[in-house]
Amino acid sequence: MSLWVRSICRGALVAGAALAAGSFVTPAVAQMELKIVAPAAPGGGWDQTARSMQQALIAEKLVKSAQVVNIAGAGGTIGLAQFVNGAKGDGNQLMVNGFVMVGAILLNKSPVSMSQITPIARITEETQVMVVPANSPIKDAKDLAEAVKRDVAKVTFAGGSAGGVDHIMAALFVGAVGADASKVNYVPFSGGGESLAAILGGKVTAGISGVSEYEGQIKAGKLRAIGVTSPNRMPGYDIPTFKEQGVDLVLTNWRSVFGAPGINDAQKKALGEVVEKMVKSNAWKEILKQKGWDDAYMSGDEFAKFLANEQTRVATAMKTVGLVK
Repeated sequence: MSLWVRSICRGALVAGAALAAGSFVTPAVAQMELKIVAPAAPGGGWDQTARSMQQALIAEKLVKSAQVVNIAGAGGTIGLAQFVNGAKGDGNQLMVNGFVMVGAILLNKSPVSMSQITPIARITEETQVMVVPANSPIKDAKDLAEAVKRDVAKVTFAGGSAGGVDHIMAALFVGAVGADASKVNYVPFSGGGESLAAILGGKVTAGISGVSEYEGQIKAGKLRAIGVTSPNRMPGYDIPTFKEQGVDLVLTNWRSVFGAPGINDAQKKALGEVVEKMVKSNAWKEILKQKGWDDAYMSGDEFAKFLANEQTRVATAMKTVGLVK
């Protein structure tokens, strides 16, 4: 066998092994210079998701480069508008979004919608937690429920953007304990750092976010977790669910990635490929473990159907609790 033939055969074997291992990335994808838009301020869930993606993509050499850009405001709808108007046809951009944006579009009567951008995949889910300062007289969900029933206006909840999952959770809690959900006193913040400062400083009664965002302060004893929104207790966390405390509140925050408007089928396929390789990588699995996020990967028609159902569900929930008419 000639040297040339042996070289060709060896190359085919290497490529075949890579495909079998599920780690093959097409040259076009491997050379992608990716821009990941986080339509929120640094510190929150979308920002953490974008930077975690950046970390995994670079560690696994799935792209040539990955840059994160923050565009904060109005529950992500300012970033969405810029993405719709400025990224058309660009196959090297992704935007992180999710449950929060679905509600924010309705609440802010946004002139742009998620239907104008290209769905790629749902990637994570996260259980929500409600916390109070460690020195708060509120010890559990029952105490908070009693405070809400006494005077709903005096109980302030801090969380992410208005209309997002944190806001909806506050309204659902108020409604579940028998108070008027339309009168929930909610203080929105565009970044996790700002809301955390308000909670630690006693400026609000309680804070709401994903478990990972408050995990450090809970473990350090600076915040007291009074309930999580999972149906069952989370492994590794000594936090009671709302359900076991008699409050009918189960809710999961999901996050996803979308491509720019007007990209072609080849560009969409390339973005889908790089995201799929990322979520199956060891680097990403380790990040999920560190963050306390659940793998919720879903793509293609299945994700498009899920998104349509969620838009209906969120709109119904927001109307029920009086956030939108």
